[in-house]
Amino acid sequence: MPKSAGVKEPVSRDGFLFLGNHLALDFLNTRPVQNGAATELLQDFTSVLRWFQAAQLLNEEQATDFARKWARTPFAGSLVENLRLLREKLRREVLRWEGSQPIHESVMEELNRLMAEHPMRTRLKIRGRKTSAELYFEPEKPEDLLAPLAYSAAMLFVSANRERVRKCDQCILHFLDTSKKGTRRWCSMELCGNRLKVAAYAARQRSARVRK
Repeated sequence: MPKSAGVKEPVSRDGFLFLGNHLALDFLNTRPVQNGAATELLQDFTSVLRWFQAAQLLNEEQATDFARKWARTPFAGSLVENLRLLREKLRREVLRWEGSQPIHESVMEELNRLMAEHPMRTRLKIRGRKTSAELYFEPEKPEDLLAPLAYSAAMLFVSANRERVRKCDQCILHFLDTSKKGTRRWCSMELCGNRLKVAAYAARQRSARVRK
């Protein structure tokens, strides 16, 4: 499972943004607002596999093999629909959770069901003299792609500091604030921070002219 440390400017990989500092939040951010309208980035099975590659959940060989086996089957379309439904359900739940509301029992039950049906696995790795454990999953059918998303969402609710999980002040993107001060307000300086600063500067200039 990819991890992020510290606050970074938005990382764009293959047309997808990875600025949430948490996989579950990066998943929510696959439906950003662009030019004033919500834009669906998980348009089809191909784009889903592209996102999984960009998120470093699948390598190129796995994605190619998956596309060859499943892209023209009804299972692929069902997976895309289920991913979107899960994403929007999680979006509503994260917004409630950010507002200090408890997690709905139905959401916990669904995540538990998904994790039972599509589990993550653990394996040991040795690097030099150090032994570590890492999570992985072995997708055999399209629905198995739900495994890392369900697990990541569960871990968000369990281990993330709720006070540092936020929606951007200016758009719908979510992020986990890993900065030292914990005062991050925007999804990124590039996307929203600079825009707000320019607007604030213009407002100060107008106010200064009025006072003269």
